[in-house]
Amino acid sequence: MKRVIVLGASGSIGQQTLNVVRDNNGYIIEKISVGYNIKKLIEILEEFSTIKEVALLDEKYLNQLESHYPHISFYIGAKGILHLLDNDNYDIVLNSIIGFAGVLPSLKTIQNNKVLALANKETMVVAGPIVKKMLKEHPQSQIIPVDSEHCAIFQCMQNGRKDDVNRIIITASGGSFRDKSLEELKNVSVQEALNHPNWDMGAMITIDSATMLNKGLEVIEAHYLFGVDYEKIEVVIHKESIVHSMVEYNDSSTIAQLSLPNMEQPIAYALAYPNKAEFFKSSIDFNSALQLNFEPVDYTRFKGLAISYQAGKLGHSYPCVLNAAKEVATRAFLNGEINFLSIVDYVEKALLAHKKVEDPSLKDLVVVDNATRKYTQSLIKKEILNDNN
Repeated sequence: MKRVIVLGASGSIGQQTLNVVRDNNGYIIEKISVGYNIKKLIEILEEFSTIKEVALLDEKYLNQLESHYPHISFYIGAKGILHLLDNDNYDIVLNSIIGFAGVLPSLKTIQNNKVLALANKETMVVAGPIVKKMLKEHPQSQIIPVDSEHCAIFQCMQNGRKDDVNRIIITASGGSFRDKSLEELKNVSVQEALNHPNWDMGAMITIDSATMLNKGLEVIEAHYLFGVDYEKIEVVIHKESIVHSMVEYNDSSTIAQLSLPNMEQPIAYALAYPNKAEFFKSSIDFNSALQLNFEPVDYTRFKGLAISYQAGKLGHSYPCVLNAAKEVATRAFLNGEINFLSIVDYVEKALLAHKKVEDPSLKDLVVVDNATRKYTQSLIKKEILNDNN
């Protein structure tokens, strides 16, 4: 019986993790974290009677929750999330917290020599060198990637040595607007952007998919997770989202991982590793007509991916800036403050304005993250004011 902590239990990945646990009696959940969705938290607590500890961001309902669930310990904020990880009574942490807030819990999981099922891109994007160093210091710990692309790469790399990898090919659906020109994207609505053709995901990641900034983060994440140079990481458009990634070896053989677009499959893989969990919800019917199409990426059309590669290659503090500016600009679009194409423009402006911090420590990264967010927010407010005058 594996004891699982689910961080971000009320979000899209968290909810699908609970689905996997429902379908498999090999796991027990005793600790979770949620953001501000108290309604969803109560639903979870009513169903999963095994939960003993909860961290939440909204303390407004703390007294009410403590009164109604006296057998559960509740903690507040980022410190509360870290408190869940304090003792040794768990086996695996599934981290699906969105954004920079997920970095510290990942690092603490590694420090505690536990398995980290990682669905938080920022852990590797922002703090990749720190994570790699920490993994060497804590060899009992291990990261099993949950993102469908990285989980696919992880599986494909079980078939050969890392030294024999010629290139990694990450597939991209192209997002909500993959068939639209730049001219057509000028006035698209938030609702149109949230209509992903293949995946059912949260709002932030769906917009990130449409800008391809999400894919850019995945490239940086793959660089650190698998120790492969950026020149050996390629992205191709694959509209069907069935081939999730491929690894080509130096003998020209290519290993691909295929499954229907269903995030429960990589979650189930990560939780069960090194074993295989039974999972038949998204089995491919190869007896029916099946087409797999691949197209090169237009880096002018998907500028977000191009600048992500640049930020990754510059390294040091630049990936942190990329992520922070992306989060602020994407949120501004979701709030109706800027148009869709401006998201990438603001990210690029933040990168150009940044003064590199070499080999940043975690404290340095916190400073860079905060400074970038403030800079990007002020830039957006300034240009909104100019537009209104």
